[in-house]
Amino acid sequence: MGIVLNRTTVASVAALLLCLGVSGSAVAVSETPESTPTATETPIPDGEINQDPPAEPEEVVSDIPDEGNGMPDEPTFMPPPPKDWPNAEYCGPPHGVYVAQSQGKQYHKGVGPTNSNYNGTSRTAKSTFTSEVTGEIGISVSAGLTVSREALIAKVEGKFDVELSAKLTAKLGNKISVNTPPKTTTNAKYGVFRLKHTGQSYTIYSNCKTSAKTTITSYTPFRVGWYIWED
Repeated sequence: MGIVLNRTTVASVAALLLCLGVSGSAVAVSETPESTPTATETPIPDGEINQDPPAEPEEVVSDIPDEGNGMPDEPTFMPPPPKDWPNAEYCGPPHGVYVAQSQGKQYHKGVGPTNSNYNGTSRTAKSTFTSEVTGEIGISVSAGLTVSREALIAKVEGKFDVELSAKLTAKLGNKISVNTPPKTTTNAKYGVFRLKHTGQSYTIYSNCKTSAKTTITSYTPFRVGWYIWED
């Protein structure tokens, strides 16, 4: 037995095309309610959308090798002079000294390529970026440091009450989602933020005389994260 159902004529609806230009590992979609970040997704703190790419170090710097620079660090106690030492001041075996003096702004050193996403629509869209490589970032310093990286970190942490690391690893697969305004490109680079410090370093010899003091600029890791900017 056949059954006949009355159907209401439905008006056709025109499809809306969102033109979004994409480059790098990024996806843009129409804005939707925020979802709970996954274990590998990094929320972006307020106020961290920048207008310029990450700044480069202002000085000529090089990475500190894992084995240090060969100069013993400042001793924690005064060793007794040798029995045949002359009747004069004695400052122990020659050793390096670093004195932290000032703290500057943070600098971002990226790992892997910059990802970019252009929102060509007239409304805000969501851009999601994913880190593509894993890499380590360590300390970079200007020439003349006479102590190890561990000694430099200890002096800076003690003076400025900060927590630093000799190395940090930015890992493959970390994600971040941000809003991209209309007609705007959002750029994202994953890596390590480093704090800039200046100080003086020199060598103390056994007779307590010192070498010339050198001003040292250092960039030391303190957190892993994304640097985001718009243009």
